[in-house]
Formats: sequence, C-alpha cells, structure tokens
Amino acid sequence: MAINLEKGQKISLDKEAGVKLNKIIMGLGWDAIKSKGFLGFGSKSQDVDLDASCIMFDQQGTQTDAVWFRQLKSNDGSVTHTGDNRTGEGDGDDEQIIVDLTQVPENVKSLVFTVNSFTGQNFSQIENATCRIVNASNNMEVARFNLSALGSHNAQIMAKIYRHNGEWKMHAIGEIGNGRTFAELMPQITPHL
Repeated sequence: MAINLEKGQKISLDKEAGVKLNKIIMGLGWDAIKSKGFLGFGSKSQDVDLDASCIMFDQQGTQTDAVWFRQLKSNDGSVTHTGDNRTGEGDGDDEQIIVDLTQVPENVKSLVFTVNSFTGQNFSQIENATCRIVNASNNMEVARFNLSALGSHNAQIMAKIYRHNGEWKMHAIGEIGNGRTFAELMPQITPHL
C-alpha cells in the first residue's frame, strides 16, 4: 500500500516498495477546472496545464540535466518524459516521468521533481492534483503526494530522490513556490540539495 507523503518526510524507496527498485514513474494527475453555470446549466471546464519536471544534480549541487516539456529525454537516456498534457482531461496520470535508476550516471547524486502551473492557476483552484511514485515493474504505487492544498502558489518542489549508502531514498520536500517553469524555482531548489 502506498504511503501518503507529508512535507519533509524521508523514505527508502526500496523498503516502501518491498523490492529493489530499478525503474520508477513519477506520475502527475489533475483535473480541469469546472465552473457551474446558472442553476447548473451551461457548466464548462477551464484547461489547466501543469508541467512535471525532473532536474538532475551532481554531488556539488550543479545541474547536470533537466527533463521537462521542452526536453523529453535526458542526455544520458536514463530519464524520459512521456509528453506534455495541456488540459488535465482524462483519467489517471496526465504526465509521467520515467526514471531508470540503473542507468542514472554515477555522477548524478539527486533528482528533483517539480510541478508548475504553466497556465498560471494556483493549486487551490485545481482539483485532484496529485503526484505519485510508482514501481514501473509492477505498476504498484509506492508513495503519493497531494498537491491540491489551499494557497495561492502555482508551483511546488515535490520531492528529491537521492543516493544514500548504495540505495535510492526519497525526501518529500513539498515546498510551495511561484513560477511557470522549473527554472524559476532554482533559487528555492538549491537549499534542498
């Protein structure tokens, strides 16, 4: 059963999954904003474009690569973004980032996942916004983070996956921010490295 992550919580991915994880999926899901019309008639939905990003860092905290809607694959091939969803329509994950942990280069010590509202809506307006970490070998959810928190922020530094004593661990950062892309969050990301 998946663990519901809280801000600041740290877990061992292998222990939570019950097996050694080789490949994980960071899934981001949300729903378009639905507005009700007069007396329930004429309701419509407003598209929401949330973007998942994965930034790769070395031991010194220097960015080595980034995977996001403008670069769907890391230069080394270990991290892949499945594509940009610009509406939030549909069930399940709207965007996914797949990480082959066995292929992440040794010089990469941490991967930071962020979520940004490219269209600018804040998370208090967006329904059912969640991030989750899934074991790609069996599609079992390992951890989940609820993003639909009250607040006027439109970005979140979700989590950091990092190497520690030969295993991958996860730190649920959960820090709110503002910005349309991960680059605008870099000053907030750096202290967590």
